[in-house]
Amino acid sequence: MKLIGIVGTNSDRSTNRKLLQFIQTHFSDQAEIELCEIKDLPAFDEPEDQTPPITVKELSDKIILADGVIISTPEYDHTIPAALKSALEWLSYTTRPLIDKPVMVTGASLGSLGSSRAQAHLRQILDAPELKARLMPSAEFLLGHSQQAFDEKGDLIDRDKVNELEENFEEFLQFVKMTEQLLKNRSKKNTKPFSWEV
Repeated sequence: MKLIGIVGTNSDRSTNRKLLQFIQTHFSDQAEIELCEIKDLPAFDEPEDQTPPITVKELSDKIILADGVIISTPEYDHTIPAALKSALEWLSYTTRPLIDKPVMVTGASLGSLGSSRAQAHLRQILDAPELKARLMPSAEFLLGHSQQAFDEKGDLIDRDKVNELEENFEEFLQFVKMTEQLLKNRSKKNTKPFSWEV
């Protein structure tokens, strides 16, 4: 299975990047996970011809080819970073690669709540008509006090958090497969030859 992990911030010191790097390594026997940055994307400016910049197009192409997406977001003032909102605006206004794409939301923050408000906000945004992602329900991974959460090798220290992440990731892989089957069935139904017979 091929997945994309989006680092939901333009910070060079983000623990959300560390979290995705851990996910990439820890689950390497279950999925191929490519990490994507948004820090080099320009600020959204609503182009008249709806043509995305090359960096946005490259991210979009990777999302389209992936079976699923993991977005890891910090929490700034109870919401997602402006850079992540801008990236999502580019995608929704131009290529719309997240429509029907399975998405898992994770988050790390320096505080105790682990980006819970930002994750809730991100889920609302991803449910917008122009994005319309398939969000894995009833599962969120919150990593609080994230500066102290990793050892020098980049591994999560708390075994309970590792177990929680493993459960969530296993559920996400199943969710990706279920979504794929659902969309296949819907596609078959939509392509059924027309007939006047009931």
